[in-house]
Amino acid sequence: MSSETHGSMARHGAPDWAWYLGVPVAAGAWWLLYTQLIPFSEWVTSLVPVAPDSHTGEAIAFFVYDVPKVLLLLTGIVFVTGVLRSWFSPERTRAILAGKRELAGYPLAALLGVFTPFCSCSSVPLFIGFVSAGIPLGVTFSFLIAGPMVGPVGLGLLYALVGWKIATIYLVFGFSIATVAGFVLGRMGLERYLQDWVRELNAGPPADLPEERLTLVDRFRIGLEQVREIVGKVWIWVLVGIGIGAAIHGYVPEEMMLRVMGGEAWWSVPAAVIVGVPMYTNAAGVIPIVEALLGKGAALGTTLAFMMSVIALSLPEMIILKQVLTYRLIAIFLAVVAAGILATGYLFNLIL
Repeated sequence: MSSETHGSMARHGAPDWAWYLGVPVAAGAWWLLYTQLIPFSEWVTSLVPVAPDSHTGEAIAFFVYDVPKVLLLLTGIVFVTGVLRSWFSPERTRAILAGKRELAGYPLAALLGVFTPFCSCSSVPLFIGFVSAGIPLGVTFSFLIAGPMVGPVGLGLLYALVGWKIATIYLVFGFSIATVAGFVLGRMGLERYLQDWVRELNAGPPADLPEERLTLVDRFRIGLEQVREIVGKVWIWVLVGIGIGAAIHGYVPEEMMLRVMGGEAWWSVPAAVIVGVPMYTNAAGVIPIVEALLGKGAALGTTLAFMMSVIALSLPEMIILKQVLTYRLIAIFLAVVAAGILATGYLFNLIL
């Protein structure tokens, strides 16, 4: 592209000074909105003629809080990764993470997930950003698994609930599942099972402009275009997925789960996983259920398998991921992660 064409492109749209002023203002507005999500959800719930602690009240509060939270995260993260992607094409990113560096990428991605306080659906925006940036698919899966499964909030509550020994074992197993599952998925060559639009996004450089000629404003434009492209395709499924999760969060009876997980029959672990997958909550939300189940005699391995499946294999997460992954890739992802969770549940029941 000639310098004349580049100069012509730069003159289109808002002037540069508007971008330099608008991006920090938008970032401040984003942060203000994000910090007000809890008061906002409580205020909206108070407008509905139902008790806040009722099933309906809890479901409404959950939906009103999680929808803007996930959409805000999706918008912010996609914008930032879009800007960063203007410096690192998919080819360059893959080269950085190739060979030994790629092998190191699996535990590093899992470690990033451990320190990321997101639930499964909140981890999806980062997953989409990683995939769109051309980071190897297996590495992104390591993050997606570790983020909700062994995040800091859930771990902190688990340490307080069952003590440091069991919580540490859980951390080790969760981290190992994320790393090994990501490695296995990465070695299966599954990129062809990404949705077409994601593969097209990774097919070339992030813009027509040569990298060395991009200004900061050009990079901001790339980030905004990424938001329009990705959020525009995913937002409706965020609403659908969290809507299902809110309904389940408010109405699933705890007594039913106790009947399934109270015994130590061989089928109790897979049954707990099957029961957990359709549910949706973050680690902080499922810990009270885990505490109640353990208090009523549920087997520890079975209960932790249930916990892992709720926060790492939730149905709403799969609905949102459907916009990025094909059904075949989702099925493979479920099978690999579920195998690790089942192994963890059986091992805990065997040794404890």
